[in-house]
Amino acid sequence: MTEDTHSVLVVTKDSKLSQSISVMLMAPLFETEVLNDFNEARRRVSERSYNIILVDYAEGEGSDFATDISESLSTILLLTPPALFEEVSYRVEGYGIIAITNPFDQFYFYNIIKAAIAIQYKVQILSSQTTKLKVKMEEIKLVNRAKMLLMQNLKMTEQEAHHHIEKEAMDRGLKKTAVAENIIKMYG
Repeated sequence: MTEDTHSVLVVTKDSKLSQSISVMLMAPLFETEVLNDFNEARRRVSERSYNIILVDYAEGEGSDFATDISESLSTILLLTPPALFEEVSYRVEGYGIIAITNPFDQFYFYNIIKAAIAIQYKVQILSSQTTKLKVKMEEIKLVNRAKMLLMQNLKMTEQEAHHHIEKEAMDRGLKKTAVAENIIKMYG
């Protein structure tokens, strides 16, 4: 998948709906996969990630599926009957799921897909930032643990332990985390 191609999973038992969506979401801009079985779709979502997942309400089965997979990083659109839109929309919004009415006209659908693509870009940026922060937090915890061990075993102050780790890293051309790991192995 290139940067300009968006992976889309369509889950519906309605062949007419899947055909109409497939016609609108064509290559090369979209890599579209259509499934008519919610259990198969659950398996597929656990195996790979999709930018957008379009789910047919399907008498509530689609709503359950959408909430089940809502922790994925995909933008999830739930195609909802107009009569149930307010109720379903209110219920799924807390999961980050966007309810849209079905049937829909092409212009409306196109605009929703464009919004979903924009949301997906934002999700990817935030996910990347979150991953970087988690790595940084783990590094800080590791270095702090090493400082604590130096303070306990070599009776250093916190400042001396910090300076010791930085100096070792500089002198040996290592990252502070590598020095911290060595200290933890030695004293831990």
